Amino acid sequence: MLPDSIKDLPPKTQLAIALRERVKRRRENKLAAYSPYDKQLEFHGRGATDRERLFMAGNQLGKTWSGAYEAAYHATGLYPDWWNGRRFPSANVGWASGVTSESVRETTQRLLLGRPGEFGTGTIPKRLIIDIKMARGVPDAVDSVTVRHVNGDISRITFKSYEKGREKWQGETLDWVWFDEEPPQAIYTEGLTRTNATGGMAFMTFTPLLGMSDVVRRFIVDKPIGTSVTVMTIYDVGHYTKEEADAIVATYPAHEREARSSGTPTLGSGRIFPVSEELITCEPFEIPKHWVQVAGIDFGWDHPTAAVRLAWDRDDDVIYVTASYRLKAATPAIHSLTLKHWGDWLPWAWPHDGLQHDKGSGDQLASLYEANGLAVLASRATFEDGKSNGVEAGLMEMLDMMQEGRFRVFSNLNDWFEEFRLYHRKDGKVVKKADDLMAATRYAYMMRRFAKSKPRPAGAARAVRKASWKTM
Repeated sequence: MLPDSIKDLPPKTQLAIALRERVKRRRENKLAAYSPYDKQLEFHGRGATDRERLFMAGNQLGKTWSGAYEAAYHATGLYPDWWNGRRFPSANVGWASGVTSESVRETTQRLLLGRPGEFGTGTIPKRLIIDIKMARGVPDAVDSVTVRHVNGDISRITFKSYEKGREKWQGETLDWVWFDEEPPQAIYTEGLTRTNATGGMAFMTFTPLLGMSDVVRRFIVDKPIGTSVTVMTIYDVGHYTKEEADAIVATYPAHEREARSSGTPTLGSGRIFPVSEELITCEPFEIPKHWVQVAGIDFGWDHPTAAVRLAWDRDDDVIYVTASYRLKAATPAIHSLTLKHWGDWLPWAWPHDGLQHDKGSGDQLASLYEANGLAVLASRATFEDGKSNGVEAGLMEMLDMMQEGRFRVFSNLNDWFEEFRLYHRKDGKVVKKADDLMAATRYAYMMRRFAKSKPRPAGAARAVRKASWKTM
């Protein structure tokens, strides 16, 4: 509705004023317009169950916007109907942080409040901003902002930087803390500690340019209960076409390409499989009956026991990874309960350490799996000569197949892709950590000469012959 003061103006003038007012309202209420991509929605949704979340994504893909919108939803309580994450029913206290005071001003502060002189044009609606307290020492930097929550009380967001050190992160009690850009381990731990008393949460949004740091390792390798990781690549967002994305990726230095485009940590002296996931990923499908299959297992206890199932299209010489399994601190009997469902006919490849004796029973590990119903092969995994089993040789063969488009992986095998992204060398040597599924894949690949096709159910062949006879 137009104010009475402009109703007597010419219609074109009224329209221009109305349009300016509409634009102004949109600029000052960005929160109402947020429409997340699937990966952003996944990241928010995990807040409903996980206390610690990591959103790893490439550059300029929207990860920081995700953090800014989430912080604004919590501070205001204006959760949209589609919101699937955690909700704070009353006013709350949070920290929005970054590397330096200057970088915080240019990122978290700008996205939450807008640029200096335009405060109220960020993700926090202008009408709900009660007061903005400026910081000292850094021009245009904000120390804190108070916000009206829908329940009538007042939320507060304080802007923090890592450069001030751990001491500046002590003392406060928080409901949530947002780390934009990767924090040092000590800063992260201190920030998380601030949420202990409230049962609050911590969430991070960054591109993992620091490689396998302590913080990244906590989420990707250690995986304590209550943590989760969401990875978003340049191909997961809608604001770039594939052609535009390809062109952007090509501009990045080779050693930073995966981190900047796919949110994959920069790893040591290089990834073992330096190929894009798009090149090897395919949607799951029913395996044709004439294709042969083989499985591989890597034994573990403190580290997981891992297994994969491969299907081999021998006509086109293409290998498909169709299933994966990973679990630690469980016995062969427990693992076998799950793995037997892959097929009691399925041949199983196993490593040299399968010859080690189980300390309790004295039976060979491979024999224990055989006793529990798996069709383990008679000898350990080797190449076709039946003797050699070099790790590097197997990895190079697999890499060749990946680069030639002859090694594909079902897209739903998240654990497999997780290890694939992290599998790397340090000082030229394969890092033997978090590589269980990769090892199992290599064993199965080496023994693919023993792969078998799935047998037809009893009576199926007779039924086929009978049907053929009737049509004669």
